[in-house]
Amino acid sequence: MTQAQLAQGTSPLLAVRDVSVVFGGIVALNGVSFDMHKGQILGLIGPNGAGKTTLFNCLSRLYQPSSGDILMEGVSILSRPPHRIAEIGIGRTFQNVALFPNLSVMDNVRVGTHARTSSDIISDSLRLAWIRRSEGDVNKKVHEILAYLDLEDVAHTVVAGLPFGTQKRVELARALAADPKILLLDEPAGGLNHEEVHVLADLIKRIRDDRHMTVLLVEHHMGLVMSIADHVVALNFGKKLAEGTPAQVQADPDVIKAYLGSKDQ
Repeated sequence: MTQAQLAQGTSPLLAVRDVSVVFGGIVALNGVSFDMHKGQILGLIGPNGAGKTTLFNCLSRLYQPSSGDILMEGVSILSRPPHRIAEIGIGRTFQNVALFPNLSVMDNVRVGTHARTSSDIISDSLRLAWIRRSEGDVNKKVHEILAYLDLEDVAHTVVAGLPFGTQKRVELARALAADPKILLLDEPAGGLNHEEVHVLADLIKRIRDDRHMTVLLVEHHMGLVMSIADHVVALNFGKKLAEGTPAQVQADPDVIKAYLGSKDQ
């Protein structure tokens, strides 16, 4: 049974309900709704200006919707500030890599564990026993993730000197370090060559299956989305244009007209 079949008949892990965003009179999102179920890979697609990034930033709490709601496990996330979104199990990567360039790979990934630790400045300064145990657990987790993503060889390398594709993996490692329930991937194929995109596709599926995560993928690379997504939501001019399986969305006439092109083109 597929992940998509398992999702049927269950309550959504994430529910987007009639979300609209208006910037100074410009409607960036207009009443968008969809559900994400546990274990799904959901692809969010659309041409430039469709509203994908705006919606993505609402999910990670960088933007506040003008109306509507976003529910995770039935509870609204809209009262949470961005720095507390990881606590409820939402992790993300960025279209333009947002790492600490002067820190090592290991230290960048270690930052991702912060949302799952409970230390404080007094305990840290006194080096209490439970803090030392916690640091040991963090180091173990970081090494496990580095091994999982084949980053062990560059663990102590400063991020700024690494190739872009490797930096993308480091950012993914940092997101995984927070043990998210939902992993938001913002244009993960951007800047990658054909072979790297193929490897990325396998990796995203492996993360979903091995680490039991739900993945929302915002991506221009149609081949990647259609090859790994269980469910696809297509946006255009801030509205939901189509929704369904990859095959259903690819065959939708409005989707073809909007950005996939036609066979005659």
